[in-house]
Amino acid sequence: MVFKKLLGALGVGGPGVDTVLTTPVVQPGGTMHGTVELTGGTVEADIRGITLTLVARVEIEHEEGESTGLYPFARFSVAQPLVLAPGENRSIPFAVQVPWETPVTTVAGQRLHGMQLGVRTEVDIAGALDKGDSDPLEVEPLPVQRRVLDTLLQLGFHFRSADLEAGRIHGTGQTLPFYQEIEFSSAPQYAHACNSLEVSFVTTPHRVEVVLEADKRGGLFGGGHDVIRTHVVEHGQADQDLTGLVDGWIRAAL
Repeated sequence: MVFKKLLGALGVGGPGVDTVLTTPVVQPGGTMHGTVELTGGTVEADIRGITLTLVARVEIEHEEGESTGLYPFARFSVAQPLVLAPGENRSIPFAVQVPWETPVTTVAGQRLHGMQLGVRTEVDIAGALDKGDSDPLEVEPLPVQRRVLDTLLQLGFHFRSADLEAGRIHGTGQTLPFYQEIEFSSAPQYAHACNSLEVSFVTTPHRVEVVLEADKRGGLFGGGHDVIRTHVVEHGQADQDLTGLVDGWIRAAL
């Protein structure tokens, strides 16, 4: 008995943990459903709690250049303390709302290269090392976000890359410690004035701030520089034709 307790304290013979997402694809502000599947080991496990953490791989700029790291951006407690008997199987269902500013990882079934989001499960076991599990999370844009992105493609922009940057976009209602940049190469009709265009979304339950950063070409009397403009759309505009609106945003910035 003493030997078994020692093994449990070292994490040997402890419970198995597997998180199953029944909604592997969600939208910002949507509900993520799933279960945490616990399988009892060879010793009884006193589980003090189960926590789900949303994490994202974020680029961090510093004096030496750039590096990447995992940023936790939402935590959810999904279970009360419980005792798991040896060999016992138990399912812990959960339903949690992801933040409205959660970045998107896929658009129209196409995965955005470079985007990495995940769900990390932590099981707090008394007297033992934490057991954990990690699962990828896919996030599709909300209808109005999709409308803006589709409009850019219809205007002739081409998707180039996407990443997450640590920091804040000044003048917006951003609450997360990072923001997403979706970069497009310029459409032909703007190519004389613009090298590329980056789009960021700062989303709330009521509206979406669309931040456009245009890499403006230099002219005879000055070099190129970035021009940043923020515009607001409502969720109800998802069914509208935004071609003229978005074209006006871009032309005004250039």
